[in-house]
Amino acid sequence: MPACVPTRTDDSSHMPDEGRPHSPPEPRRRTPRLPRVPRIAGADLSASIAVFLIALPLSLGIALATGAPLQAGLVAAAAGGLVAGRLGGAPLQVSGPAAGLTVVTADLIQKYGWRTTCAITVLAGLAQLGLGFLRVARSALAVSPAIVHGMLAGIGITIAVAQLHIVLGGSPRSSVVANIRELPGQLAHPQVAALSMSALTLVLLLAWTRIPGRVGRALRKVPAALVAVTAATTTAALAGLTLPKVDLPSWRSHALAGLPEGPALGITAAVLTVTLVCSVQSLLGAVAVDKLTAGRPTQQKRSDLDRELLGQGAANIVSGALGGLPVAGVAVRSSANVQAGAGSRNSTMLHGVWVVVAALLMVPVLEFIPLAALAALVMAVGVQMVSLHHIRTVTRHREVLVYAVTTLAVVVLGVLEGVLLGIAVAVGVALHRLTRTRITHDEDSAGVHHVRVRGQLTFLAVPRLSRTLHLVPQGADAVVELDGSFMDHAAYESLHDWQSTHLAQGGSVELTGRTGARLAAPHVQGGTGETSHCHCRPWTPWRNHHCEHPDSAPQGGRQSGHQLASGISSFQRNTAPLVRGELARLAREGQRPSQLFLTCADSRLVTSMITSSGPGDLFVVRNVGNLVPPPGEESADDSVAAAIEYAVEVLQVRSITVCGHSGCGAMQALMNTEPGGAQTPLKRWLRHGLPSLERMAAKDRPWTRIAGRAPADAVEQLCLTNVVQQLEHLRAHDSVARALQEGALELHGMYFHVGEAQAYLLTERAHHEEPDGEVFDRVAATALHDTPA
Repeated sequence: MPACVPTRTDDSSHMPDEGRPHSPPEPRRRTPRLPRVPRIAGADLSASIAVFLIALPLSLGIALATGAPLQAGLVAAAAGGLVAGRLGGAPLQVSGPAAGLTVVTADLIQKYGWRTTCAITVLAGLAQLGLGFLRVARSALAVSPAIVHGMLAGIGITIAVAQLHIVLGGSPRSSVVANIRELPGQLAHPQVAALSMSALTLVLLLAWTRIPGRVGRALRKVPAALVAVTAATTTAALAGLTLPKVDLPSWRSHALAGLPEGPALGITAAVLTVTLVCSVQSLLGAVAVDKLTAGRPTQQKRSDLDRELLGQGAANIVSGALGGLPVAGVAVRSSANVQAGAGSRNSTMLHGVWVVVAALLMVPVLEFIPLAALAALVMAVGVQMVSLHHIRTVTRHREVLVYAVTTLAVVVLGVLEGVLLGIAVAVGVALHRLTRTRITHDEDSAGVHHVRVRGQLTFLAVPRLSRTLHLVPQGADAVVELDGSFMDHAAYESLHDWQSTHLAQGGSVELTGRTGARLAAPHVQGGTGETSHCHCRPWTPWRNHHCEHPDSAPQGGRQSGHQLASGISSFQRNTAPLVRGELARLAREGQRPSQLFLTCADSRLVTSMITSSGPGDLFVVRNVGNLVPPPGEESADDSVAAAIEYAVEVLQVRSITVCGHSGCGAMQALMNTEPGGAQTPLKRWLRHGLPSLERMAAKDRPWTRIAGRAPADAVEQLCLTNVVQQLEHLRAHDSVARALQEGALELHGMYFHVGEAQAYLLTERAHHEEPDGEVFDRVAATALHDTPA
C-alpha cells in the first residue's frame, strides 16, 4: 500500500554545487540506443578547414615571437587540436599556441633554454591535471576581470612593441623598456623591403573584413590572416625581395623536452606562471564560447570547466614532451570555429589533423613566408589584446586603477609579478570601498532628523555612526537611511542600542533604505514608540506580519498597496545580488527542472520553502484544489493538461508530485456544494474533484489516512483522498502513461499540514505492513531513505 517517505537523496536537484558538473545534466534517454559509427558532419569539416587556415600562420608567428623553433608552434597547434579537442570540456573551443603566452615563453627561453622550457610546459600540464581533479576551475573565474584584462593588455603591448622591430626589419630586445628605448633609431632606419611586406599584411588584415556588399560576404569566408600572409608571400616572391623567411629545420633535428635545469625556486615560479596564464585564458575562453553558442537553435550544453582544465593539462604534457609551445584556449580560433558552424568537437580535432599534415607535407611552401609578414600578423593580434571595450567596462565598474596597475606591471616586471600586484591592488580597492562609509545628519523643516549612511556598515564605521546618532536630540523623530548591502554585528548592535535608548526617551525611529522603503527593525523591549509593538526580525523578512501600531493598522488587517513595492525593493536590494548569477545562467541555458510540482493555489503553501528548492529546480503548476482534470474532460481547462504534456515531453521531468494541504478551501467548498444551482466558474472547476468525494464515500475502499493517527475531520480526509485520486487522473494522461511504462518517470503524493509545518509523503508499502488503505508517512528531519513510488 502507498505510504509516505522522504524525497530521493540522490536527486540531482538536491546535490551541493561543488558536487555538480559544470554542465547541466543530460536528459534521461527513454530507450537504449545501439552505438553508432561516428560520422563527421559537413559543417564540422568546413569549420575545421577554416580554423586550420587561421591557425597555421598564427602558430608560426607566435613561435617566431617567442624565439622558439618554428616547428614548436605547429606541435602545439596539433596537440591543442587533437588532445585538448578530444579530452576538453568545451567541445567548440580551439586550443593551441596563444599570444597571451608569448611573453612568458620568450622569457623562459632566454633564462633556461628551449629544452627546459619544454619541461616547464610538461610540469605546468601536470599542475593543470591536479587542479582539474581538485575541481577548482570555477574558483579560477573568481579572479577580477580587471586583472585578467589588464594581464592580457600588458602582454599585448609587450608583443606589439617587440614585433614592431621585426616589422621594421630589425631584431627585438629582451625587454619592453629596451625595445622602446631603441625604437626611435629603428624608425629612423627601417628596411624598406620588410616594412613594405609588413604594411601589405596589415592593410589586408584591416581591409579584408570591411569589404562591403555580396562580394565582401563571399570573400570574408576566407580568413583574413591567410589572405594577408599569402599575399605578402606571393608579392615578395614575384618581386624577388631579399627577406628573412621561415626556416623549418628537419624534424630529425627537432629538440624534445629535457630535464629542467636551473634554480628550483625559479623553475617553480615559471611552472606557476605558465599554469596560471594557460588555465585562466582557457577557462575564460570556454565561458566566451558558451556565450557565442547561447543563441543557437540547437544550443550546446554548457562547458564542463573542470574537464576543460584536464584536457588543457593533457595537451600541455603532450606538447611539452614533443617539443611544442605551451597550449591554451585561443579566442580568435574558437570564435572562427563557432562562426563557421561547427557543431561538435570533431571540428577542433580535424583542425589538428590538418596541422599535422601541413607540418609533414607543406614544409617547402611554408619556407616562402617572410618573417616580416608573420611579425605584422602577431603585432596586430597584440594590439587587439588591448581592448577598448574592456577599458570602458572596467572604467564603468570603477576598476580602472586595478586594470592600469596590472597592465603596467606586466609590461615592466613580468606576467606573474603583474598579476600578483594586480591582485594586491584589487584587494586594497575592495577594502577601501568596504571601509569608506559616509555618515551625515540633518534636520528637515518638519523637525525630523535624518541620519544617512552611504556605504557598508562595519565595525570600522561604528565610532562615526555613534557620534552622528547622538546628534539627534532626545525625544525627536528620527529616520535612519541605510544605503548599503552589508552590516556587521558590531554596527548592528550599536544601531540597536541607540534605538532602544532613543525610544525609551520618547523619540521615534524609522529605518529605511535609500528608496525610502521601510526596513524591518530589530525587536525592542519596552519603549513608547510604535516600534515597541513590532516583533520583526531581520532574518524573517518574508513573514506576512505588520509593524504598525495595532490601532493604526488598516481595517481588516489587510496591508496597504505599498507593501508590494516595498517587497520588490527589498528583493532588489537583498536577494537579487545573491541570485543574479544563477538566474543569468538559467536565462542563457533555459530551464531544465527535474520535477513537476502540482499543488494548490493557497497562499500558505510556499513550494520553494517546503521543498528547499531554488530557481530552475521545480516546474510548478498551481490551481484551486490541486486538481488534475482527467483526459477528455478538460473542456476549457486545458491549461493543466498542457502543463503536464510540456513538463513530460519537452522538459522531460523525472518525477511529478501532487501536493495537497490541510485546511484546503477548495475541498471545503467541494463538500458544501449543493447539486444544481448556478454554475459559477468555481463550481465548474470543482467538478474535477467529484471523483475524490465518490472515492471517500465508497464502502469497498479503506480510507486514506496519515500514519499513526486518523484524519482530524472530514475535510482533512477529503484532502488526503484527493491527492490519491488526482494521481490516478494523472496516470490516465497519454504522455504520463508512456513515460511511466518506459521507466522514465515517477509519481509522488504529498500532504502538507500547515499548522504543524509538517510534510507527509505517499509511497508503496507492503500489504502486511498497512493493510487498511493508503497511508501518508511523516518526513523526518533526518537522513532519508529512497523508496520509489
